[in-house]
Amino acid sequence: MKLIQRLSSVALAAALSLSVASTAAAADNYQLNVGVQTWTLRNMDFDQVVAFAKKHGVTHLQMISKHINPKGDWDEIKRKKKVLEDNGLVCYTFGVNGTSLDKEDNRKLFEFAKYMGCKIVVVEPRDFKIFENLEELVKEYDIKVAIHNHGLTSMYGNPDVVRNVIKHLDKRIGVCLDTGWITAAGYDAAKEFKKYDGRVYDIHLKDKTLKKAEGYRDVYLDVEVGTGDANFKGLFKELKKANWPGVLAIETDNGMLAANPDKPVGAALKFVKANKP
Repeated sequence: MKLIQRLSSVALAAALSLSVASTAAAADNYQLNVGVQTWTLRNMDFDQVVAFAKKHGVTHLQMISKHINPKGDWDEIKRKKKVLEDNGLVCYTFGVNGTSLDKEDNRKLFEFAKYMGCKIVVVEPRDFKIFENLEELVKEYDIKVAIHNHGLTSMYGNPDVVRNVIKHLDKRIGVCLDTGWITAAGYDAAKEFKKYDGRVYDIHLKDKTLKKAEGYRDVYLDVEVGTGDANFKGLFKELKKANWPGVLAIETDNGMLAANPDKPVGAALKFVKANKP
């Protein structure tokens, strides 16, 4: 019996050692996956978006309805999916989507996601009651929902509110963490990612900086990634620790940056490469 116990202990120790080694190897090989939220490319049509992505070597796109409408014509959806596939591109998710108290209207989002192969639907419901039917659809389709955050004036600007919402819901309902807006709301992106405890399913890679305005209300303005106040270095370290598998979708709300997206997207790609954890 003692021999068996000793052998069992040795086997357990070996298994734990192998697990630690595997985790360490995964961390060493960790790569940040960077894509583009096509709100950044809102001045382009679908074909121009495809050409832009190929030019910058980006394969993962988070589409807005201008570029692919999840509730639009199915022949057009099928055509665009084939164009993406032929060019080695992936619409990995889409949004930020409007949602409804009508479950069957929301079902259209999940049917689109299923057809496109998306594992996440990004939303920002205007009524907490909407989560009742979204949760039913999440369970039915096994597709995650990620709640986007805007500033403190929005329903989801305070991460404590978001945590209180998702803790009562299926674990496939989580967060789309907008790093710019979380910063503008006065929070640290790295700390909030960690506090969400595995419930962050998508990230909008955005930066903002405080603009002091004498005689006016101070505002946060979108700037190129890495030049503002967002704690990206801390966030990237947390992503590596968690071996986070999602996509960092480059995004800007700044109309001047969006007018020439080559510059902010190129700068963001270089910043991530230079600061990989």
